Amino acid sequence: MANVTTRPASEAKHKSPQVISPAPTDPPKDNAHGRWMALTAALLGWMFDGAEMGIFSLVGRKAVMDLMPTANEQTVGLWFNVIIASFLVGAATGGVVFGWLGDRIGRVRAMTLSVLTYALFTGLCGFAGEAWQVGVLRFIAALGMGGEWSLGVALVMEVWPNKSRAFMAGLIGAAANVGYLLVGFLGLGLLGVIQGMEETMLSIGLPASTVTMLVRNDGWRLMMIAGTLPALLTFLIRVFVPESEKWEHEQEKGTTSHWASQDLFGVLIGLIGPFMIVYLWAFDRTYQPGTETVLFEHGNVLRIVGTILGLAIALVGYTYPVVRYFQRHAIHSAGTSAPWAGTMQRMLLGATLSGVALLGTWGSTQQAPSWADKLTEADFNKTKQQLVAEGKTEEAASLQRPKLRAREYTLIWLSVGAIIGTLAAAFMGDWLGRRTAFFLLCLTSLLSVWGLYLLNTSYGTPLLIWAFIAGTCTASFYGWLPLYLPELFSTNVRATGQGFSFNFGRILAAIGVLQVGNLLKLFDTDVMLGSLVIPHGHALACSTISLVYVLGMVIIWFAPETKGQPLPD
Repeated sequence: MANVTTRPASEAKHKSPQVISPAPTDPPKDNAHGRWMALTAALLGWMFDGAEMGIFSLVGRKAVMDLMPTANEQTVGLWFNVIIASFLVGAATGGVVFGWLGDRIGRVRAMTLSVLTYALFTGLCGFAGEAWQVGVLRFIAALGMGGEWSLGVALVMEVWPNKSRAFMAGLIGAAANVGYLLVGFLGLGLLGVIQGMEETMLSIGLPASTVTMLVRNDGWRLMMIAGTLPALLTFLIRVFVPESEKWEHEQEKGTTSHWASQDLFGVLIGLIGPFMIVYLWAFDRTYQPGTETVLFEHGNVLRIVGTILGLAIALVGYTYPVVRYFQRHAIHSAGTSAPWAGTMQRMLLGATLSGVALLGTWGSTQQAPSWADKLTEADFNKTKQQLVAEGKTEEAASLQRPKLRAREYTLIWLSVGAIIGTLAAAFMGDWLGRRTAFFLLCLTSLLSVWGLYLLNTSYGTPLLIWAFIAGTCTASFYGWLPLYLPELFSTNVRATGQGFSFNFGRILAAIGVLQVGNLLKLFDTDVMLGSLVIPHGHALACSTISLVYVLGMVIIWFAPETKGQPLPD
């Protein structure tokens, strides 16, 4: 409610009290152009999000190798995972910070700033001189990316009619995966693209040393610099996209003024938690030089306790702005208590559901492209060893590894399946109900991940078919979440609430990414389950992480069913 003020009796005789119209349940029918522009801007933003994440998964390891030329494979893999974890933590933080900004100054202005943030800082990665600099820049870029998701979802869901929500949610999820798909095709022709750009840069007079620096190691610097292209989207957003009338109604009531800048210090403090978790899981330490690593004996207890403490710090810090908002809301509403407890419960519930989806994806199917590449390498080495065993040493020495492009084709089929899955999941949620749909998505995701990793021991057509199936199932949540999360929160806290819910799950995903390396060390031998042999390595590690879907199948029944209900005002 707006602040209650009193006027002198004489003034009251001449001025009628302010009348605030009720919040619109559906946008006006004559604003079709604005709705389409909002959808276009949001879809482009999400597509660029997916492309940017896909590009780094394609060239990120090469970037670390370029910046750490003397590091071994284990160190390169460690820093690659640390950078990804930093990115996920940044996205979680950005979902809260830019969500707060969207509830404070409006969806459109905040979304403009979020896109500009992730575009500019992604481009700056191309000028990094150290691996840690890439990690810092990726973290800042992720602030904008996490915010863009929550703001775009809030805007689209508020400006489109209730009956269109399922279709809009499906498009939201599909857009990012279209970006992934484009990156997969880019990877197939990456060499030709880099050669063409090299020739162009030399022809315009750039020094040969500079061109060499930009194009080496798959041209990762050029790929990062190209990430500034979404900055052009900010012009489209500011000029053509209208503000949400639901948010404008909240501004008229004065509720948007209850958000305060000083509350963001809570988020800053909360940031200590996830970075502490990343540090504990990423970097092994020894108590004395030359001794065996003690962390695996006693340090795992420290890691687990530290993870719980870190999550608690993040939870308190990230939700602090919402708690303070409701406290101010109660003060300015003549003592009327705001439903902050219910909102907090829904934020935690949404974060848990998002965490299941994100941890399952980042800990399983996101690993599939690199796993497929390793399978081709293993098959090549096996063939070479077999030739040596047969005494064909010359033939073994001349044998060259076939360029199967396993990484790129696996990414493509995962993305194609993901596009279909996100669209289907949104309609499934509208047809079967939100809870039943989520349960089925968890069940099919678990089975599809097991099928991908346990039924394939070499790269080929069967693996690509299973990649398509796993992509369809595991990415389907990203069509379901944009449908469900906005339905949990009222307009005045929607961007912040769903921003926290979706992006806080990225912290859990960051933990999962760091566990892949630890599980690879732990599961160094095959596991026998009756007649089924589970291969060690990625197959066993990713199949284990996918058990998180079982947790999702239980938790969803504690969530409210929102099928057929309008967005809460």
